[in-house]
Amino acid sequence: MATCPVCQTDVDEEAARAQTGLTAYGASEVDPDKGTRRFYDGVWYYLCSLNCSSKFILNPGTYVNQSGG
Repeated sequence: MATCPVCQTDVDEEAARAQTGLTAYGASEVDPDKGTRRFYDGVWYYLCSLNCSSKFILNPGTYVNQSGG
């Protein structure tokens, strides 16, 4: 279980990666209500919601430093 670096909520990594379908171009789709993930500075960070994901994207260094990553 991962911890969201923005709000410190637990995120089920497997559920966040689970494919729910395919886009018209063949890319995997996931359910954002199960969590999201972002790659930053060589590490995958799991986020609990689209809201936290947006905050992380705007300033990832702030949250990485807070979470010790």
